[in-house]
Amino acid sequence: MSSKIHVVFSTHQGVLYDEMIDHFVVKSNGEFAVYPNHVPVITTVDIGSVKLVDDKNTLYVSIVNGIVEFHNNECRVLAQEAHVGRDEQSAKNHLQKLREERLNENRKLDADYTKNEREIIDNLKNAKAGQL
Repeated sequence: MSSKIHVVFSTHQGVLYDEMIDHFVVKSNGEFAVYPNHVPVITTVDIGSVKLVDDKNTLYVSIVNGIVEFHNNECRVLAQEAHVGRDEQSAKNHLQKLREERLNENRKLDADYTKNEREIIDNLKNAKAGQL
């Protein structure tokens, strides 16, 4: 029987964390801990965190829209967004900052698309496209 858990966190941008740990704690609407040789578990996390504990340190991963699967001492977490921090609050704050930056970028892109669409319509009218 293994005394460690292999844990991998992934987002659409790739693997965020891939290490061996002693145990982890999932915190969302409730909280539960998983140690080596635990029964298989699958759960979802809308907004929450996972505490990763090993003999040297403790890390926290803030998650938005994630799935946690544990089986045979392998934990896989697939999340829409996630960030690792030394403490829960720093991970949460950094993830929130990244989400705000992404939202601002998306707003700018939406504005650019709207502007480009108006320019195309104006150019088509000025070129009298569709008229004989």
